Amino acid sequence: MTNSKKIRLVKENDYISLLEIYGPFVRDTSVSFEYVVPTIDEFKKRINNISKIFPWLVCEVNGKVVGYAYASKHRERAAYQWSVDVSIYVAPEYHRNYIAKALYTALIKILRAQGYFNAYAIVALPNEKSEGFHKALGFVPIGVYHNVGYKFDKWHDVKCFELKISEHFLQPKSPKPITEICETKEFNEILDNAADLIKL
Repeated sequence: MTNSKKIRLVKENDYISLLEIYGPFVRDTSVSFEYVVPTIDEFKKRINNISKIFPWLVCEVNGKVVGYAYASKHRERAAYQWSVDVSIYVAPEYHRNYIAKALYTALIKILRAQGYFNAYAIVALPNEKSEGFHKALGFVPIGVYHNVGYKFDKWHDVKCFELKISEHFLQPKSPKPITEICETKEFNEILDNAADLIKL
């Protein structure tokens, strides 16, 4: 039997499934620095605010949401507008199936099409798996915030990773919101090609 694999933009009926994936990372790990799992209304508002401008991608396998990745604003000041932060979460039972690679591959290509130049990821330490994953996709470690987060009775360092999405040039146009490119042929090809990376 062939598994159905799909990378797509988030939909409103995904919110509960996404929170079910994210919740254990909050409750049981220091991967997320949140202490309390957000309510469904809080999570819905968070997704809606981000997905108006940035890609929020979902991986669906046989009709089940198994992971997601998204970009968000790096900093508030205007000069930062060409840079983004990126995050990814995959249900543990679906690790090692190249789902994270598929999601990030699509995410970075879409961000390039929107007109972004830099992506940043932060990894709470220790997390050798996440560090290795980001390095394998071309992210470069650029520094460590020492003892920056306190969770589960322990201080945690955070390592920052940087990825150059596009070559830098002068007079760049403001990045396009996701709504301007999500109906294009290029966008759909990015999603389809990324889904082909998944090994199930």
